Amino acid sequence: MSLLEVENLTKKFGGLTAVDNLSFGVEEGEILGVIGPNGAGKSTVFNCVMSRYDVTSGTITFNGDDITDTSTHKIVNKGLSRVSQESDPIDIFPVAGNIRLFTLPNSLLSLYGGADMEEIASYAARVDLQDKLEETPDELPHADVRRLEIAKALATEPELMLLDEPFAGMNQQEIRKLSEQIESLREEGMTMIVVDHNMSGLMQLVDRVVVIHNGAKLAEGTPDEIAENEDVQDAYLSGEEI
Repeated sequence: MSLLEVENLTKKFGGLTAVDNLSFGVEEGEILGVIGPNGAGKSTVFNCVMSRYDVTSGTITFNGDDITDTSTHKIVNKGLSRVSQESDPIDIFPVAGNIRLFTLPNSLLSLYGGADMEEIASYAARVDLQDKLEETPDELPHADVRRLEIAKALATEPELMLLDEPFAGMNQQEIRKLSEQIESLREEGMTMIVVDHNMSGLMQLVDRVVVIHNGAKLAEGTPDEIAENEDVQDAYLSGEEI
């Protein structure tokens, strides 16, 4: 059984079907890429997996447990974490304080307890932020803010991390650096699903790709197989090379 299995997932908003009978799995230790044009349903899938949205039909299984109707905080406690497309650090707290919030038990309303500075520094070091623990997010360059979002997710000690547009707004050098850091997380045993529009960065990083078009799965395969798939080129890339 896959670490995460999405089976026949459908999500409707009124008369709009955002995700249409979608099935895929991710194996332990794998980096899975999910691609598709704007509006294809990629972020909706992540929202369904994390129970931000109620599922219209279908099942989501993690580590053998059905989590389809499980609350978000219980899903995080089971070992699933998401890095959102939008960065949302709390600017009144330094980097260390932002990371510490995600080590508090179950509720961000409590400001007591959580990880000590050594533990916080270890999460930051996994994305090369250990020297910026006292800086506030608004003092950081964009790429470091995105890395802070990953450090916050790491602080929940996930087995599987969902990365939504991690490379957004980055230049090629920053993308290469973050890709190396993501690969190092995999070497530590992390499993990841990555959604991104930067095709060159994503295709070099992932082991396998799922292509979504109009909410349904259009294709699945290795990066090379997807790059050569004419249906994918027609639907997503308009004939451009991946």
